[in-house]
Amino acid sequence: MTALAMTDDQLVAALRSGDERAFTHLVSRHHGAMLRVARNYVACPSVAEEVVQETWLGVVKGIQSFRGGSSLKTWIFRILVNRATTRGKREKRIVPFSSLQPAGEDHSEGFTSDRFLADGHWATPPRPFEAPADRMALLEFRARMREALVHLPERQQIVVTLRDVEGLSSDEVCDLLHVSPENQRVLLHRGRTRLRQALESYEDGELLLTRRHPSALQQRCIQKRSSR
Repeated sequence: MTALAMTDDQLVAALRSGDERAFTHLVSRHHGAMLRVARNYVACPSVAEEVVQETWLGVVKGIQSFRGGSSLKTWIFRILVNRATTRGKREKRIVPFSSLQPAGEDHSEGFTSDRFLADGHWATPPRPFEAPADRMALLEFRARMREALVHLPERQQIVVTLRDVEGLSSDEVCDLLHVSPENQRVLLHRGRTRLRQALESYEDGELLLTRRHPSALQQRCIQKRSSR
């Protein structure tokens, strides 16, 4: 069986037996995501790379004691967040997530109690982003998304990155960051709201630019209409 087809339990067993192909598969699957998360905690990409390498060493050393109380991915990311937090403190860049100064976070920003039901679920779920279908426009859209994400307040950036970029569940993020489900939902909603506003501002600006400076195709269409 290939590593790609293995379940978590099978991957853990393979790692414990020293299967290098399983480890290589795990690195290829998660390394990029781990770098993105680590980058939220430390000052530069090179330090983020060091944190990720330290995390993989921790995985190798600790796999025998993995008990399966969470998914393998969550366990790996917990090691990552712990090491990134320690490194960030040493660089005096960050403090524990729960103590982060919410600079730039307006507690009423985009959030009212009626957005959630009594059980904590969305009353009216936010509308998904409508990414453009054209490949070049999609690449530009993604670049603008990454740029907007970087400018979020730090707590919002971490939660949005873990939920919407890396695909972790609400429970996994709460477990990793030691926050309550309600706090996680609020931070996620505020971050998504800021991203939406940033993207809508960009789209409005692009529409205005197009009207002022139409493309060659648009100009030809205008000329045809005027010649009729």
